[in-house]
Amino acid sequence: MIDDGRPLFAQIAERVEDSIIDGTLSEMSRAPSTNELASFYSINPATAAKGINLLVAKGVLEKRRGIGMFVTEGARGLLINEHRTTFSDTYITPLLNEADRLGLGSEDVIALITERSRELRLTSAIDPVTTKG
Repeated sequence: MIDDGRPLFAQIAERVEDSIIDGTLSEMSRAPSTNELASFYSINPATAAKGINLLVAKGVLEKRRGIGMFVTEGARGLLINEHRTTFSDTYITPLLNEADRLGLGSEDVIALITERSRELRLTSAIDPVTTKG
């Protein structure tokens, strides 16, 4: 079940957003109903509705009378931009502040990121089954 200390309705909204971002729910497709979400996550339908209403207010979902909720055209791009801003605020700003404190310039930070990215790719490319010692 979901529960990280945040309100359940916010977690429901985030799960739907993640499904839109990763393409599980495509634009213009039908979104899960309040009752489907409530049943799947074993929560009160009113809680699921509150999460859905957040997404309607954002313009990510729209209600089609008698048919259900649908992902709006442009929803994925809207969410990616929103998450990009959050990513920058959460990770990039503190990274740059710490780099500045250490006397590292932008080029140094980019070099460190590039080096670490290569290391991670190499590590993930190694298959532990075929590299027994």
